[in-house]
Amino acid sequence: MEGLEKQKEHELLTVISEVEVPYYWSIGRYAGEFLIELRDHKRLVGVRCPKCRKVYTPPRKVCGPCFTEMDEMVEIGHTGTLVAYSVVNYKFIDPNTGKNRPIPYIYGYIKLDGADNTFSHIIDYSDVEKLEVGARVKAVFEEKRVGLPWDIKYFKVVD
Repeated sequence: MEGLEKQKEHELLTVISEVEVPYYWSIGRYAGEFLIELRDHKRLVGVRCPKCRKVYTPPRKVCGPCFTEMDEMVEIGHTGTLVAYSVVNYKFIDPNTGKNRPIPYIYGYIKLDGADNTFSHIIDYSDVEKLEVGARVKAVFEEKRVGLPWDIKYFKVVD
């Protein structure tokens, strides 16, 4: 007990330091093609299953329902239907900027025209009054694109 009492008498010190840990990660052919098309052409692409004909975006190698390898890349639209969304009111550090993301913001699930799955992304908050499940939305692209999913700035409600 005597050791604990002595420990309480001393101030605990904290050391803060930043460590740079650079690394590279290969995203593979399918994600690579998806991001290159976003960056270079403002195009959304998916991959079509040769067996069940479902189209997935972002592309993946194997069809979930029928376990068939896929390799037919297809262009899909910039528009879609909002199938679910959340208004987010908690702060978190945005991995793209290293800063707290401004709140509130809207995160939504979109069934893009020409795709059979949902695509999740940020929805323009200025349209919150028009926002409802079933709303039609359209991708708005960053002026300067770098080959990341955030090359789509957000999806905006269209009338």
